[in-house]
Amino acid sequence: MGADFVVVANRLPVNKQVAADGTVTWTRAPGGLVTALAPIFDSQPGAWVGWTGSADSSDDPHVDGIDIHAVPLSAREVEDYYEGFANSTLWPLYHDVLVKPEYRADWWDVYVEVNRRFAEAASAAAAPGAAVWVQDYQLQLVPAMLRELRPDLKIGFFLHIPFPPFELFSQLPWRREILEGLLGADLIGFHLPGGAQNFLTLSRRLLGAETSDAPVGVRSDFGTVRFGDRTVRVGAFPISIDSAGVAEQAAAAPVIQRAEEIREQLGNPKTLLLGVDRLDYTKGIDVRIQSLERLFADGRLDPADTVLVQLASPSRENVESYAVLRDTVERTVAHINGTYGTVASPPVRYLLQPVPRDELLAYFVAADVALVTPLRDGMNLVTKEYIASHPDLDGALVLSEFTGAAMELDAAYVMNPYDPASTDDAVIAAVTDDDAERRRRMAILRDQVMNNDVDQWARSFLDTLTEE
Repeated sequence: MGADFVVVANRLPVNKQVAADGTVTWTRAPGGLVTALAPIFDSQPGAWVGWTGSADSSDDPHVDGIDIHAVPLSAREVEDYYEGFANSTLWPLYHDVLVKPEYRADWWDVYVEVNRRFAEAASAAAAPGAAVWVQDYQLQLVPAMLRELRPDLKIGFFLHIPFPPFELFSQLPWRREILEGLLGADLIGFHLPGGAQNFLTLSRRLLGAETSDAPVGVRSDFGTVRFGDRTVRVGAFPISIDSAGVAEQAAAAPVIQRAEEIREQLGNPKTLLLGVDRLDYTKGIDVRIQSLERLFADGRLDPADTVLVQLASPSRENVESYAVLRDTVERTVAHINGTYGTVASPPVRYLLQPVPRDELLAYFVAADVALVTPLRDGMNLVTKEYIASHPDLDGALVLSEFTGAAMELDAAYVMNPYDPASTDDAVIAAVTDDDAERRRRMAILRDQVMNNDVDQWARSFLDTLTEE
């Protein structure tokens, strides 16, 4: 029969666990997209099409409440489709060309092949007239391929990263194919109105498509592209988090106790700064570490009573630009600790490994200031999780203006990561402002985050997709 609601994403929403006796069990992954869509899967049967995350895998995962359709990828396909075209071509291109993209026809050919396989799997999973929601930059050809296979479906697409302007996107040799792939959808969603406007401009200039001239707003005002005999809606849907859930978890007694232990283990510093990121060149980890070094050198912060904890998850380690970033960050950390620290009290604590969820929440609770300094970011949900973890309004957020979150969270200490003075001044203000000013800002931020959660994001997109 097939499912009436189908999600198509690069990864499946599952974690694999192998017991000592070899028994394999599968559980729902705790990621943001899974959390966002859990209430929908809980209220109606649905299917999820994606890759297990392991090359040449014959696994057939099962989790309660979701009909899993695993798409197999060979080691070569992982290298060319995922590490290659998705993360060495599209990712840097869509993030302001911070690293030079590689344009390789062999990578493109595999990207097409893999997207077709995802489209075929989605077609097989969907019931007649089903709503199918395709996710992110790895699968931008799927909407058109799926429409060709199943014109009866309602097809939505959401991009979780920035969408570039005409001048950058035009570098892509396969720019027309990507746009036509996306235009197979009935509704295309972006985090910000700017991304939607970029898409409308590209559709008009590169395809000669008829587009609406009205500006795109958030969740309510949509642009349109007239393409062939169809009209595609284009809109902005800023993603959020499970605000109430994060707040409840962060307030649990074991998390509060662990937060106190963290501060004690760090020597009870006067100021605990925190960064939480994947180790990615877009995240501005080097920006905040270099700022800290300047602030120590200038005497604006005292390394004796300031600690920066940087939690970095390893990411795309086979991609050269990521290895270069890792080397840069580690050398800078070593230099700061060697110059301004002692054997017992280094001012930077750098952890390059995944951190369990409860431990991460404890760091959010413990931190006086969160540093979120990307050079470019689609949204950045660390901002919202940090805010939700501070019901007593006792924290401060330093936030890059080049994150999607900055559009909503303008009461943060907003900074320009390309401007060292702006970065340094924002950090100092977040550390030294009086309690009343910090609480005033955090109250505004918390109101925004707690009243706009991830369930609202998912339902607003799906309601728009399925409305007649």
